[in-house]
Amino acid sequence: MANVGLQFQASAGDADPQNRPLLLLGQLHHLHRVPWSHVRGKLQPRVTEELWQAALATLNPNPTDSCPLYLNYATVAALPSRVSRHNSPSAAHFLTRLVRTCLPPGAQRCILMVCEQSDIFASACALARAFPLFTHRSGASRRSEKRTVTVEFFLVGQDNGPVKVSTLQCLVTATEGVRLAARIVDTPCNEMNTDIFLETTMPGMKRDCGGAAAILGAFRAAIKQGFKDNLHAVFCLAENAVGPNATRPDDIHLLYSGKTVEINNTDAEGRLVLADGVSYACKDLGADIILDMATLTGAQGIATGKYHAAVLTNSAEWEAACVKAGRKCGDLVHPLVYCPELHFSEFTSAVADMKNSVADRDNSPSSCAGLFIASHIGFDWPGVWVHLDIAAPVHAGERATGFGVALLLALFGRASEDPLLNLVSPLGWEPAEQEAAVGRDSKRRRLV
Repeated sequence: MANVGLQFQASAGDADPQNRPLLLLGQLHHLHRVPWSHVRGKLQPRVTEELWQAALATLNPNPTDSCPLYLNYATVAALPSRVSRHNSPSAAHFLTRLVRTCLPPGAQRCILMVCEQSDIFASACALARAFPLFTHRSGASRRSEKRTVTVEFFLVGQDNGPVKVSTLQCLVTATEGVRLAARIVDTPCNEMNTDIFLETTMPGMKRDCGGAAAILGAFRAAIKQGFKDNLHAVFCLAENAVGPNATRPDDIHLLYSGKTVEINNTDAEGRLVLADGVSYACKDLGADIILDMATLTGAQGIATGKYHAAVLTNSAEWEAACVKAGRKCGDLVHPLVYCPELHFSEFTSAVADMKNSVADRDNSPSSCAGLFIASHIGFDWPGVWVHLDIAAPVHAGERATGFGVALLLALFGRASEDPLLNLVSPLGWEPAEQEAAVGRDSKRRRLV
């Protein structure tokens, strides 16, 4: 699916499914609300109204289900009707799976996505994950034809009118960011050289660069959608390789914060550059909100699972905002324990300010790893610090997901001029509060 163009249109138009294969997607009770007059032109002459109604009657999603309407040219698929409180109402992960398994083959294909207005952003980002950009399969290189998937949203419930042009443009920008981040992570290390750097604007390592890739994709999309606050993107990049200048056990480094670190684990290298990054954001950029995102610990997948990133923050408000943003955009998030007075002692060193890895791996290692980063701006720092560990959800099997792009766009959506990002954002000020915030600090900064 690497050579696939993804288009979002207010109306995909009518076509014989034998010429343009079709996948209809949505929760079952939403699919029942689609009038036959809307899908008739996309299904006839192959599918009658009676067959369409019969197919809907046979669907029994548990958690998903699908039914072919005409050979392998037209399929209707149902998402879970209900999800738990820690899942996204859009059922984004199931949506990606259904597209990968149920979308008929063809050079020109169509997806009719049936959902509520509140789920359109998460659904679009989930669709984007089904079409990765990178491949080196020999068959793909011989296939010169450009394949296109056209996506039309049919909105049900409140605000069920036609999708606005501005909304479609936002979906294009966001999904381009998701696919860009996934492509960077999928690209093998031997191709991420200086020449490729000029084309992609971001070098990195396979999977381990998932945090930086997400920052790049989100930064690009945020700027294109009219971010109106002061935003900086700082990339903390390093090549984890053996060499004459490589870090060795028992080395002591002086970091940018002025604190010294004794190396007791050479595989805990990412936190060293991240510590310098947040110090730079604090001291040189004067940021009052610092968010770092990284594939930091393997323990994250144990702590919060394969689908939920872990969030660690000094702000209860921003912890709740990250969880809410995740549910709205499909990039799910769950909190870690924030308790530096109990956990930071894991880094105690006899000869330096701290070690770079914990003494006890059974004592909340993902929380501790985040606290190592925070210690370089100080636990008494008055600003907002948010740490997102996305080690597990950055990939699904052997493919990257582009995780983090949608989350950041949603989290900072109220600082955008885009109506859709404002809709999915959990943060913001009422006009009077915003004036007061600006009055306190006219150069309010956000850093990712």
